[in-house]
Parts: sequence; structure tokens; C-alpha cells
Amino acid sequence: MTDVKTIMVDLVVLGGGPGGYTAAFRAADLGLKTVVVERYGVLGGVCLNVGCVPSKALLHATSLVDSVHQFHEKSILNNVVSVNLDGLRSWKDNVVQTLNSGLAVLAKRRGIEIVFGVGKFRATNELAVDTAGQLVHIQFRSAIIATGSHSIQLSDVPANDSVWNSTDALQLPTVPNRLLVVGGGVIGLEMATVYQRLGSQVTIVELSDSILPGIDKSTVRPLLSALKKKCTMLLSSKVNHVERNGNSLHVNVQGRREAIELDVDAVLVAVGRRPNTTDIGLEKMGVSLNGHGFIPVDAMQRTNLPHVFAIGDVTPGPMLAHRASAEGKIAAEVASGMDSRRLYTAIPQVAYTSPEVATVGMSEKQAEESGVEVDTGKFPFAANARAMTLDEAVGFVKIIFEKSSGVVVGAEVVGPNAGELIVEATLAVQNRMTVHQLTQTVHPHPGLSESVMMAAEVFEGTVTDLFIPRKPR
Repeated sequence: MTDVKTIMVDLVVLGGGPGGYTAAFRAADLGLKTVVVERYGVLGGVCLNVGCVPSKALLHATSLVDSVHQFHEKSILNNVVSVNLDGLRSWKDNVVQTLNSGLAVLAKRRGIEIVFGVGKFRATNELAVDTAGQLVHIQFRSAIIATGSHSIQLSDVPANDSVWNSTDALQLPTVPNRLLVVGGGVIGLEMATVYQRLGSQVTIVELSDSILPGIDKSTVRPLLSALKKKCTMLLSSKVNHVERNGNSLHVNVQGRREAIELDVDAVLVAVGRRPNTTDIGLEKMGVSLNGHGFIPVDAMQRTNLPHVFAIGDVTPGPMLAHRASAEGKIAAEVASGMDSRRLYTAIPQVAYTSPEVATVGMSEKQAEESGVEVDTGKFPFAANARAMTLDEAVGFVKIIFEKSSGVVVGAEVVGPNAGELIVEATLAVQNRMTVHQLTQTVHPHPGLSESVMMAAEVFEGTVTDLFIPRKPR
């Protein structure tokens, strides 16, 4: 007979990823008795355990190897290096485990109970959790749904040991001689970068006519150019089917004009993610879904039930850990009785490729579609001294301004440390800073961040590090 335990709490958080644990920590700090339900054995969710964090560890480590090879080619270093795959895997896992342990300590110090098991709502104020040998009933006043998302699997690509999703690829099962990456989005390109640096011959198949769909083609052009030198790019192409052929996989790809036959050793499917909103009992509570399986919420992260909140990947919007964390704090504060709501207007997005690509706010196309008349200031890293000393003088900073007011409405950065440089632009967009405020802010020299200031100077007409002929008056 299964043992049954009942818990009564102020707040239950279903899902212990970045959004979920942030919400729980904030709620506990505000005095709510809080319990987190997590189906896996550790906190951190996809991002920490099989997503953002391990992928960035692999990108950093392999970038060092890539730099050594580049400086060897320039006759600066005498020797090249090889990668100890077991050592790399162990270091990456240690980074994740250290962060896991830190979260466990933070939860314990806040008095938060963690229930590991599969949770399903049974009623508007009750959640049942199937744990090992015990059924836990949690009765709650408020609930936050933070169950995240899962990788989409293509029906034409059969599952086997040589067909990976992003989780599989991050385990570094092997370095295949020939790797096919299906999907030219952030996940696909980041993992393609890792495996190319490790020695794989990488082919990338993308359904649209450009990589990183949703970002202007002119912005991703430096990255596309860099990738074409190292990988085979098949744009406007679709994988028709994959079948086992001895020790390899035979792949049929429908290209722009004709079908292409490929033999590869492994296939990584990275075509997007879907929200985890099925099989968690939402119908038992009466929580509404939209036509795409997402949970609509208001500015306070409330669902159609005022005591039930949803955050992160299960709600409409970009599937980003930092969005989930920000929404988690809002939901926890509202659940505690605070008048908190979503006020941010700028959510940065980053692809940690080589070069990195980062965007925030409106693109020129989005501004045009919204009826906002804009102009831009663009500064190339080829004219930035720090980028030259890093041997990464590829790409640019582009700031997008509302033409009438000079207010910053968006930014696009392609180049070294784009993921860090986009923060200044995010601050500018969020606080409606003007071009003059950017140009009057002194930046360190030599520094990559100077390019943000100088892009603004290009718009203002005061830049001195480029020669731009005066327009006739």
C-alpha cells in the first residue's frame, strides 16, 4: 500500500527551473510557506542541467582550443592542442553540479521544502505528487506553473542512438566524423559550433532562407559568413527522412532546387521547443490554454484563475531563462499580496556562437511594421582597438533610434562579447534613454563597449573614429 502524505502550504511551485526556483526563493523571502515540486532529482531545470549552462561551458572550453589553432596558424604559438573528451565532460558536469549544490543550499536556508516527483493538479487547490514509494498531496492557497518546455522531435527522423536532441548532444557521447544539425536556430548553431571545434564535419539544414529566423538577415550575415567557412550550410532545405545504413545514417534532404543525399554518423535535431502543459492536470483546475498549448497570462502572471500563475516557457513569448526568472519574481510578489506587474519592455536574446549575436527591442523591420520612424547608428568592430587586440574584429554594433526623439528603441550586436554588450543597450531601451545620453557617457578605452557609444555618435554625427562625409544641407 502506497504511503500518503499531506502538506498544506501558502504556495506550491510546479517546476524547479530558473523561473520556478526564483519564484520560490522570492516567495519564501516574503514570508510564504513554499514548496517546490520538481520531477528530476535536482533543481535548475533544463537551463542549468541540460541547456544554457552546460552549453556555455562547452562553448567556452572549445573556444580556447579554437583560439590556439588560430594563433598557431598566425605563427604566434608553436604547438596546437587536442581535447581530452573525458576531461571536458567531467569539467562541464562539475560546473553544473556545483550550481546544483548552491541552489539546494539556498532552498534549505529559506526553509523551502523540495518534493521530487511527478506532480499533477487534482483540483483548483490541490496537487498530487507521485514520489518514490509515497504519494504526496499538497493543498495550497496559490500555485505557480513553471514546468518549462521540451524539444520537438521530427516525425521523419526515427529515434536511435545516433539521432540526438540537445540533451543528448550536451552529454558528449562521441565526436562524430560527420554531424548533421537540423535547425539553424540558437540551439542548433551553438551545438554545431561546439562539435565543429571538436573536429566534426558539420552540415546545418535550416528550413528558412537564413539562420536565426526572426533576426534581420543583415544582422546575421557576419555569422553566416563565418559558418560557411567551417560548416556546410543548406538553407531553404528540409530533411525528408533518415534511415540506418550500416554504421552510418543515410539522410535525404530536399534543397532549394533538388534533393540531396547525405551519409552522416549522427543527427542532432534542434528545431524548437514546445511548452510542458499536457499531463499536469490543468483541465482538473480549469486553467485555459491558447491554440498553441501555451497558458495566457496577464501582466501579473495570473492565469484565468486569480490564484494560479504561470511563468516562462509555458506562457507566450521568447523561451528564455531570464524571462522566466523575471516573471517568477512578479508571480511570487503578487501571490504574497504585492501590487507587482510586468513593466519591462526589453528582453535581450543572445546566440553564443562565433561571432556572438545579440538583439534587444525593435528591429528596423519591426519598427516599420509598428509605424515607428527610425534611423540607426552602426559602428564596425574592425574600427575598435580592443576587438583588434582580441583578433575578433568581425561584426558591428547597431543602435536603432526613434528618428523624432532620438530615443533608443532597439539594438543589434554581432561580434565579440555581444551577449555582454547588449546589456547597455537593454538598459537604454528599458529606460528610454536618448542618443545624447549614450554619447555623453564616457566609456573605457580600449574597450569593446566603446562601439556602443560610437554607434550612437554615428547617428548623432559626432563620431571621430570613422570618417563619414557630411550630408549636403
